[in-house]
Amino acid sequence: MGLVGTGSALSLAGCTGGSGGSSTVRISGGVGPLPMVEVWADMYEDRSDVAFDISGGGTGVGVSDVLNDQVDIAMMGREPEPEEIDQGLFAVPMLIDTVVATVNVDNPVLEDLQENGLTREDLEAIFLDEITNWGDVVDADVDEEITVYGRSDASAAYKQWGDFLAGEGDAHTENELEGLADANHNGDQQVAEAVGSNENAISLNNINYVYDLSSGELEGDIRPVPLDVDGTGLSADEDFYETREEFLAAVEDGIYPAPPAREMFLASNGPFDEDSHEFVDWVLTDGQEHVRENGYVPLDGETLEQAQDDLAEGP
Repeated sequence: MGLVGTGSALSLAGCTGGSGGSSTVRISGGVGPLPMVEVWADMYEDRSDVAFDISGGGTGVGVSDVLNDQVDIAMMGREPEPEEIDQGLFAVPMLIDTVVATVNVDNPVLEDLQENGLTREDLEAIFLDEITNWGDVVDADVDEEITVYGRSDASAAYKQWGDFLAGEGDAHTENELEGLADANHNGDQQVAEAVGSNENAISLNNINYVYDLSSGELEGDIRPVPLDVDGTGLSADEDFYETREEFLAAVEDGIYPAPPAREMFLASNGPFDEDSHEFVDWVLTDGQEHVRENGYVPLDGETLEQAQDDLAEGP
């Protein structure tokens, strides 16, 4: 998939001084922003005395870790919940990411999916196990059972997907979707591998697990399912899935809806400590220049200014 490798294993020993007097900032949480945070951390290490200890595990893991002082920063793929804020969680946005429905490159109706797309209602019916055969999804002489894969980790992407699938209705919960799925997998990479090994599978992935990270092309074993937003068929404006650059432009222009597009956050337990604060401040300034080239959408000017003000003011 050409994906940036994961970081080192999570240390639970507390923030410690590194070799040569450097300090270590510990980060855990969402796998969606993980590749970008690792890139930022590598860049920041080159310009500072700070080292980083980074792991994934999902947004829920990051929130639990930071509130229990096991890490300094949590990566979050969603806004904090009110009860998390009540416990002391303080978060600022860092970038915009999105998820898409994904199918195998040899899906029996892939050509039709790429030509016409699926509506939100189509996807909802598939993920709720109301449509179970690919021959019922499109007008094709196909009799192949659909395999739906979900997420078994504390995934903000899955929560956002449930919000998206429900439309104006009550969100479909992670537990609901997990219970209806044929199997659940722990993390984006595992989901992508499962879909890539099953011609009849469908799931969802952050786009950096769909497009090759280096070339931005569709080169792996999975393909995105175009979204027919208005239910009138896939228009020229909605046909932007050939490259990651086209897709990101559609997210930035608001053509691809939110959700599934979503702001992602960096969070602390109370105010960020000095080293973490300086890193997050850099992310919201110089760090934004590297977001597009790594497969995400930077924050717009107004959101970025508010995030910088919130960081300076603190909780």
